[in-house]
Amino acid sequence: MTSTAVKVDNLWKVFGPKAASIPGSEDGKLSPAALRAKTGCVAAVNDVSFEVTQGEVFVVMGLSGSGKSTLVRCLTRLIEPTAGEVAIDGDDVRKMSESALRSLRRNHVAMVFQHFGLLPHRRVIDNIAYGLEVRGLGRKERQAKASEVLELVGLTGNANSYPNQLSGGMQQRVGLGRALAVDPSLLLFDEPFSALDPLIRRDMQNEVIRLHEEVGKTMVFITHDLQEALKLGDRILIMRDGKVVQIGTPDEVVGAPADDYVRDFVSEVPKSHVLTLKWVMRQPGPDDALDGPELPPDTIVQKAARLVLDSDKPIKVVENGKLLGIVCDDDILRVIVAEDTSADS
Repeated sequence: MTSTAVKVDNLWKVFGPKAASIPGSEDGKLSPAALRAKTGCVAAVNDVSFEVTQGEVFVVMGLSGSGKSTLVRCLTRLIEPTAGEVAIDGDDVRKMSESALRSLRRNHVAMVFQHFGLLPHRRVIDNIAYGLEVRGLGRKERQAKASEVLELVGLTGNANSYPNQLSGGMQQRVGLGRALAVDPSLLLFDEPFSALDPLIRRDMQNEVIRLHEEVGKTMVFITHDLQEALKLGDRILIMRDGKVVQIGTPDEVVGAPADDYVRDFVSEVPKSHVLTLKWVMRQPGPDDALDGPELPPDTIVQKAARLVLDSDKPIKVVENGKLLGIVCDDDILRVIVAEDTSADS
């Protein structure tokens, strides 16, 4: 049974006079502009609830000003929530004492920031070992652990370099290594790659995927980039004006957008790269052959395309031995043609 790593219930963060009176009130239901005009307050996080399971990559996505960075800072009370509940590994964060909160930040949760936050006067290996130093580990022990992490994040050979001698992507690897060195149960990423150029950004996204496969940490990843969200996220929470618009897997967000706001976001996404066979399969008819190849329903359409188009029989979509539907040439081509038409318009 999968356990819950993070549980957020009815979380609010309101800035302004008498902020505590806004959560749960009629004023809290106003639009951002109306709330500001009437009360002088801004609800940066507005009644947000979600759960993150152990080992999941949970992406929070939204445009600038949507509240996503405020939300992630509320999880460990870097920003103090106005109302609501936050639990990490079952522990109520909002009820923690100062010492318990320090322990949470030092031992259980690590954060990777957009602007690296490296210590310029310290070598790479000492930057990576910094969290262990704060914990009170001896130099020999923390250097040994930092050396292991150096290799894990692809920094072998750079132990004695200083941050200003590294590229932006390499500096972010140092930040990632520093977070991993303390062996946290939860990793928080606040738009860590938005300052990097596109090629380095893609490399770092692949690095996060690789590291997740290797170490299996629970990750909450903040981004304003839909492609990044779709690439990294097991599930995606889309925010607007401090509120949750939709929570779903990448194929659910693209295949069944919750409203016009999400629909506009995903309109230019190559759907064959995101949608799975469960979105294009159909029930077999009396004349359909049922002795063709089998694929699971979570197979990406693009990855299934060659097998479907090469087969002279429908592909069976099967899960746990049960036939869910079939996929033929037309079902695949309908998605691909729709992409080409969208690209030309």
